[in-house]
Amino acid sequence: MDINSINKIELTFLKTEDYREIHKLMEAEYKNLKDSSWSKHDIEKLIDIFQRGQVALKIDGELAGFALSIIVDYSEFEDNHTYKQITGDYSFDTHNPKGDILYGIDVFIDKKFRGLRLGRRLYDYRKELCEDLNLKAIMFGGRLPNYNQYSNNTSPKDYIQKVKSKDIHDPVLNFQLSNDFYVKRVVKGYLEGDSDSCEHAAILS
Repeated sequence: MDINSINKIELTFLKTEDYREIHKLMEAEYKNLKDSSWSKHDIEKLIDIFQRGQVALKIDGELAGFALSIIVDYSEFEDNHTYKQITGDYSFDTHNPKGDILYGIDVFIDKKFRGLRLGRRLYDYRKELCEDLNLKAIMFGGRLPNYNQYSNNTSPKDYIQKVKSKDIHDPVLNFQLSNDFYVKRVVKGYLEGDSDSCEHAAILS
C-alpha cells in the first residue's frame, strides 16, 4: 500500500468489537498452527485485566495491526519458559499488575499494510508503556518461522547468529533485532505445533 493514499493512522486501545477483524487476520496468517486465533473470550479478558496493554493500529478505520501484552512477575518463571507457561495455559491468569516485566503475547500486522513501519509503532508504544509503568523490561518469545528450512544442518543458536550476520533472512527475528531487542536464549518447545519454527523460539528483551 502507498502511504500517500492513507488519510489517517490511529493508535487506539482494542475493543471487543474489533474481534471479527482480529480473528480473520490471524486465521489467514497462522493457518499452519492449530487454534491459531484467540477466541473472543480471550480478547475480552485481556481488555478487562489490562486495557492499556491491548492496542490496535487502524488505517482509515480498518484494523491494520494489534499488540497484546500482560504484566508478569518474572521471578516466577525462568528464561526457558514456554508460551503456555507464561500465559497460564492461555488463561492469562499469570497477569500481575504488581509484576516487573511487560510480556508481549502477540504482535500482528496485516500483510497488505506491511512495509509502513506499523510494527515499529506498536513496539514504540510498548516501550513507552513499560517506562510509564516503571517496569524493568519488555520480554517476549519470538518465533523463528524460517528455521524449518535450515534445521537439518543448523542448530537454533547458529541459525540466530546467521540471521544476525544477515546470512539468513528471518522476517520475525530481523524485525525484532532492528527494534533494538536482543536474544537472551533459545527455547525448545516454546509454542506447541509451531512446525515452521520446529517449536523453537528466541526469548528476547
